Amino acid sequence: MPPVKIDIPAIIIGAGPAGAGASFFLSKDKIKHIVLEKEVFPRDKVCGDACSGRTTSVINMANPAWLAEMRQNSQSFLPSWGMTVVAPNGKSIDIPYTARKEDQTEAKGFVAARIVLDNFLFEKMASPYCTVYQGAEVTGIERGQNGVVVRMTQGDKEYEISAPVLLGADGDKSIVRKQFLAAHTEAKTSAIGLRAYYDGVTGLHPENFIELHFLPDIPSGYLWVFPLPNGRANVGIGMLSATVREKKINLRELMLHAINNHPRFASRFANAKLLGKIQGWGIPIYSEPQPFSGDNFMLAGDSALMIDPFSGEGIGNALHSGMLAAGAIKQAIAQKDYSAAFFKKEYESLFFKHLGAELTANSRMQKIFKYHWVFNMVFSKAYKSQTLHKVISCMFTDADMQRQLGKPSFFLKVLLNR
Repeated sequence: MPPVKIDIPAIIIGAGPAGAGASFFLSKDKIKHIVLEKEVFPRDKVCGDACSGRTTSVINMANPAWLAEMRQNSQSFLPSWGMTVVAPNGKSIDIPYTARKEDQTEAKGFVAARIVLDNFLFEKMASPYCTVYQGAEVTGIERGQNGVVVRMTQGDKEYEISAPVLLGADGDKSIVRKQFLAAHTEAKTSAIGLRAYYDGVTGLHPENFIELHFLPDIPSGYLWVFPLPNGRANVGIGMLSATVREKKINLRELMLHAINNHPRFASRFANAKLLGKIQGWGIPIYSEPQPFSGDNFMLAGDSALMIDPFSGEGIGNALHSGMLAAGAIKQAIAQKDYSAAFFKKEYESLFFKHLGAELTANSRMQKIFKYHWVFNMVFSKAYKSQTLHKVISCMFTDADMQRQLGKPSFFLKVLLNR
């Protein structure tokens, strides 16, 4: 049987946050598009499950009623007001998601299991302008006469879908990146994470702050504890892949050893129960600017290596990039221009204008803080200096502060008490 042939203005591969974000805004602009998803929802995604204000901001722009719906469902979406960062020496600083909490009536962030969040977003893609194929296996991507052609099978049916633009929102193993940006595709992801769900963890922050713990025996990474609805917690560990390979680290053993023996955690996990299995995944963190678009295609979310290298923020960045990609598609259709130069200007440049300073600063900070003596020195001095404490506590809400923290000269001044 010959393949079913379809012509459409845009194709999205991947229905996670990046693909869903793009679909929301394409539908708002009444642009027909097809979404291809290899899994069948609801499906799980191994992740830290934490979402900052960037996630809520994009969802609110897509449809304020959706955000209101999430906030009314505290059994699935736990409101979070910020994060606690703990240095290797045990000094901690609370970093609120908003500089002035009194100006906010609702928490900017939240924590939700990905199987819940992703399914919520997936269901909101339903519109007259969006056609979703679940259980879709992409068998080939090639250049076509008028753009790109994606070959796909669903069950016993074969499809040949043509469009002038393709958005790859298909994660760290992106087939779109491999097809069009092979020279910028790493054989392995830059970081590795493990995630576990626990019941009965004590000592969680009263305002549901997520916790990032940097420990002396966890080089180039950290252990996290994120509160979840119904008294549960997402607990995990992340580390640079190169460090894991070089030092031959067993991440699972390291994580469990810390939970069971480290003074910060032993009492908190004394009566906690592990729910299910500890699962791992690759974390494609941002390190330096790389192309994520070209003639007739763009990449968004994990496929574009957009995970924050310090905080691990990925969901908000994925949604934001999907929104920007949809805007670029709208402009491309209006101007009939799907060239690499056009998408670099209307998508890549815009993304870096919005998020570039933050990602660059946090990439530098991640490199600096791998030297634990620097981390300890800064946090110890922050306990004595109200000004320095304020600078660090504003690191995720103030762009100027982010730039300062991303400069080695800043830490030199701290060391010299200037």
